[in-house]
Amino acid sequence: MVIAFRRDLDLGKGKIAVQVAHAAVACALASQKNHRKLFRAWFDEGQKKVAIRVPGLDEIYRLKEIAESRGFQTCIISDAGLTQVPPGTVTCLGIGPDEEEKLDEITRDYPLL
Repeated sequence: MVIAFRRDLDLGKGKIAVQVAHAAVACALASQKNHRKLFRAWFDEGQKKVAIRVPGLDEIYRLKEIAESRGFQTCIISDAGLTQVPPGTVTCLGIGPDEEEKLDEITRDYPLL
């Protein structure tokens, strides 16, 4: 599983951690429902997650489009806006879980969070 976080948002470390966690949980639950075999393999292998940084919102949507065109589960996370950003601000994108090599094809060029 890969979580792409927007580096153009000025959020505290705790807020970033929570947004990434939201994406991981959302993708895991969606995958468990929609891609049971992939979910089970990911779960049994230790639930690997990698967090990356992307420049901004446009890149979130570009990466989402690429991921979905390859059949990956995706989940966009929007903040409730109770603390640091306005309501509805898209903070990150979850992709997967899926095979590491396949995810790497579209995410390897981004820096780690």
